[in-house]
Amino acid sequence: MADPKGFLKHTERTTPTSRPVEERVKDWNEVYTSTRIDLPILTDQASRCMNCGVPFCHKGCPLGNIIPEWNDMVYRGQWDEAVDRLHATNNFPEFTGRLCPAPCEGSCVLGINQPPVTIKQIEVEIAEEGWKSGYLKPIKASFKTGQKVAVVGSGPAGMAAAQQLTRAGHAVTVFERDDRIGGLMRYGIPEFKMEKKIIDRRIEQMEAEGTVFKTGVNVGKDITASQLRAEFDAVVLCGGATLRRDLPVPGRELDGIHQAMEFLPWANRAAVGDDVLGEDGQPPITAKDKNVIIIGGGDTGADCLGTATRQGAKSVKSFEIMPQPPLSRAASTPWPMYPLMLRTPSAHEENGERIYSVSTAEFVGENGKLTSIKGNEVKMVDGRFQAVEGSDFEFPADLVLLAMGFTGPQQAGLLNDLGVGYTDRGNVVRGGEFDTDIDGVFVAGDMGRGQSLIVWAIAEGRSAAAAVDRYLMGETALPSPIRPTDAPQR
Repeated sequence: MADPKGFLKHTERTTPTSRPVEERVKDWNEVYTSTRIDLPILTDQASRCMNCGVPFCHKGCPLGNIIPEWNDMVYRGQWDEAVDRLHATNNFPEFTGRLCPAPCEGSCVLGINQPPVTIKQIEVEIAEEGWKSGYLKPIKASFKTGQKVAVVGSGPAGMAAAQQLTRAGHAVTVFERDDRIGGLMRYGIPEFKMEKKIIDRRIEQMEAEGTVFKTGVNVGKDITASQLRAEFDAVVLCGGATLRRDLPVPGRELDGIHQAMEFLPWANRAAVGDDVLGEDGQPPITAKDKNVIIIGGGDTGADCLGTATRQGAKSVKSFEIMPQPPLSRAASTPWPMYPLMLRTPSAHEENGERIYSVSTAEFVGENGKLTSIKGNEVKMVDGRFQAVEGSDFEFPADLVLLAMGFTGPQQAGLLNDLGVGYTDRGNVVRGGEFDTDIDGVFVAGDMGRGQSLIVWAIAEGRSAAAAVDRYLMGETALPSPIRPTDAPQR
């Protein structure tokens, strides 16, 4: 235990200081100050960890991060040991430390009657210290197995599976249909949440270890399913859940209504200097000088808000069909469950109005262009949303962004050509070893699980890698943090 009295001495959480709003909305850099948290404050936070006899934070983390141990190491200044212990369970803690909603903190025992330990922040600080000190170096396999593995998709699940399998000695090729590696982390997460140089340095490490990345390759089209099976001894499907949930109400065909993942990639490309701007100096889809309505109140909606703010939107409103969460943990999600409560992402600190318990009824336009949006308030009756009488409204809107999540993987093309089975929800069926109906073909991440968190994607990528290694070699020394017990078994 770092300090037996640490949680008594330091009763409050300390999180990194954000740059002033008026400064950060003028650029695409991360919202936090470059120094993040000072070391003495960080060690104080690490000392709040009680090294519980039953560490519920482990249960909250799908990766099984050994949180109390690296908290103790940070407190004692044992940074190299902390880096090793963290990477024993998580390939990319600098990703999760920025993007994960931290279910571990919701399970922190200290959180019963105090603010929980700042686990997520300590995690990212350990990772950054590893990079800063030069301690994080490529780990090359001690021998080559002669086995070839294809990983389809380069999001967090694909990257995790590829790194584990490469380090096990297999020849791994990652195929990505976009022009850069990273999946939704690359083109769905704005720069102000995670600068893409964070991904690039991991790619450099993985390339030095021997992983081969091939971008601009649409597997199933540029390479057929049969060609993939013939060239590789095993295939890991990590293509994600890319089918976007739509809103088929009157007026949906109007110009000015876009999916979030039509809007965000252009902004990300422009932010890193890609030549995507038109003659007006704006991306093909821009919020500049427009009244923007974002439908969907989750993280993607917040990403759209922060992006629209930086593009110079005239006004921004966010619609959420659910009622506003309580300010503190809801009684329906007691400890150690992930708490239902109001959270304020950095984008909502900067701009915009959040409107809860509303539903969109119609898009209104003139000459084929969106001009406004009609809706009404809703309430829950017998488990269904029902319009509140007399609550109709209409707001001006030049741009509507649909940020309502994803419904499953794209089945047409590769998946259908391979002949994999599907669940009732349209995800790829998998067995207890992340194996599909097709021998030698495995699946990890959202493609098999459905839309989920980055921490689940990495955990499944690691677990699928262990299953593939066992399939190819008869046994494996790779860790397997989870089993897909929540998926239909064959």
